[in-house]
Amino acid sequence: MQRRVFLGGLAGLAAAGLAAPPALALTAGDAASLVTRVLAEIEGVAASGRAQSAMDAEYAGIFARYADVPAIASYVMGVDGRRASSAQKAAFQEAFTGYAARKYGRRAGDLVGATIKVNSVRKVKSFHEVQCSAQLRGAAPLAVNFMVSERGSALFFNLTVSGTNLLLNERTEIGTLIDRRQGDIDAMIADLRTAG
Repeated sequence: MQRRVFLGGLAGLAAAGLAAPPALALTAGDAASLVTRVLAEIEGVAASGRAQSAMDAEYAGIFARYADVPAIASYVMGVDGRRASSAQKAAFQEAFTGYAARKYGRRAGDLVGATIKVNSVRKVKSFHEVQCSAQLRGAAPLAVNFMVSERGSALFFNLTVSGTNLLLNERTEIGTLIDRRQGDIDAMIADLRTAG
């Protein structure tokens, strides 16, 4: 457990630089457009009234389309990814997509009727940070920032909500799952398929 805490601390110091793939010709407008599309699609699914399992599948599709899933999965798997086989990495990426869709999709209902707007976009190293504000019903406004880079097209690779870094949170969660399974990657992947 101490190894996880130490590595997590190091990851926190370097998260922005390590997680972002190199930017190509991404503009501030591209980054803002991506975030606007993502938020509109998530809100549309949340407001659809469909069964939760159907919405989870749609959220997974949104995540696959607009997130840099390979970079995110590689980062959250952490040092354990170095010893994972190619098949395990592929299985983890697929399981993580479903897990993220279930976990965050169940919170998406809060976006129905919310006012979310893009306030600004700033260039940070090799990516753009799209700074948004979300006014949810009956709650204080939240600062929601997307980190967007380009890998053939604009994709987000991290998100902060009121200062909480979701990429780092997930890295800690996955590390805890692996530790719980005494380092067994296959068992962690099996757990992840039903988590969220």
